[in-house]
Amino acid sequence: MTEKEPLCTIEVDEFCKSLNLEKIIVPIDYFELWDSGTNRPGLQLHGYYEYFDNRRIQLVGKVEISYLMSLDPRLREKRIDDFFSHDIPCLIVCWDLPETTLFEKAAAKYKVILLKSKEKTTSLNYRLIDYIDNKTAPQTGIHGVLVEVRGVGVVITGASGIGKSETALELIKRGNSFIADDVVDITCHHGNHLVGEAPEMLRYYMEVRGIGIIDVRMLFGAKSVKKSVDIDMVIRLENWDEHSPYDRLGLDDQTTNILGVDIPLVTIPVSSGRNLAAIIETAAINNRMKETGYRSAQIFVDNIEAHNKEEDERKAKEAARKKEREKMHHLEKKAEEKKEDLQEEVQSIQNKETGKDWY
Repeated sequence: MTEKEPLCTIEVDEFCKSLNLEKIIVPIDYFELWDSGTNRPGLQLHGYYEYFDNRRIQLVGKVEISYLMSLDPRLREKRIDDFFSHDIPCLIVCWDLPETTLFEKAAAKYKVILLKSKEKTTSLNYRLIDYIDNKTAPQTGIHGVLVEVRGVGVVITGASGIGKSETALELIKRGNSFIADDVVDITCHHGNHLVGEAPEMLRYYMEVRGIGIIDVRMLFGAKSVKKSVDIDMVIRLENWDEHSPYDRLGLDDQTTNILGVDIPLVTIPVSSGRNLAAIIETAAINNRMKETGYRSAQIFVDNIEAHNKEEDERKAKEAARKKEREKMHHLEKKAEEKKEDLQEEVQSIQNKETGKDWY
């Protein structure tokens, strides 16, 4: 069975700079990270290694140091030596504790990186997890333009020359923020959180056909650009096709999958006279409303159905009343006929009594 590849390789200098760590023992310039978690080796320093994940970055704080200081010096040295012999990638001592010296001999012996931090153990642990997540998060790149429209991160895609950059330029003029043009680098954090940014060489630059490359930050000011943004939706521009069944109501929610995450997708047909910037702003705001639970298309349809139901009920009641009136009219007519028959019968009896009925 072949061993899987490490999650990433971490340069010690960059690692220390990012997390404000002090170098104590650095026998190598880098270390391989095989696990995205961290470990506080309390049980291991006590001698229990059955479930020890030695490939994680190890953190030591006041609790572990207090325990070690309570041991006999010879036992303490043995426990520390046993711990370092398990091929750990890195040990960080927190709280700026002077007892870091306890680990120097073993770190040098087993060529393990030993670092020191002034932070609390819990605080550093949180920052360390975020750092590892950023280092190991899956990434991809897509062709398109990334803008933040009214607080919504929007990736605009479509065929080359369809007007993505020009639309983004109009969005910037309307007060929205520009992040990337042509190539959008996307990183997936925590399995469901997509963040987009521009490659370092392309950051803040945009290509406008007929003008060339422009520096958006210099032309429109620092408030018009952002380094990165959460990706909330994708808008695909395509040439208008009268035979294409475009959604008229907005009930059918489409999605596209990026790095295993389903993102709302809106297809906008492009034709002369359409204000794409205004349409994209509307789509972004509408997407935000959907996230809050308000779905205007569904409410519109529900209102239509409710109106139709009320109309059907009104018509049914009117039909029932009409039928009742017809029934009453029929009964009245029969009663009138019955009355006439009775009157004739009474008249006949009266005629007999008076002798007028002689024939």
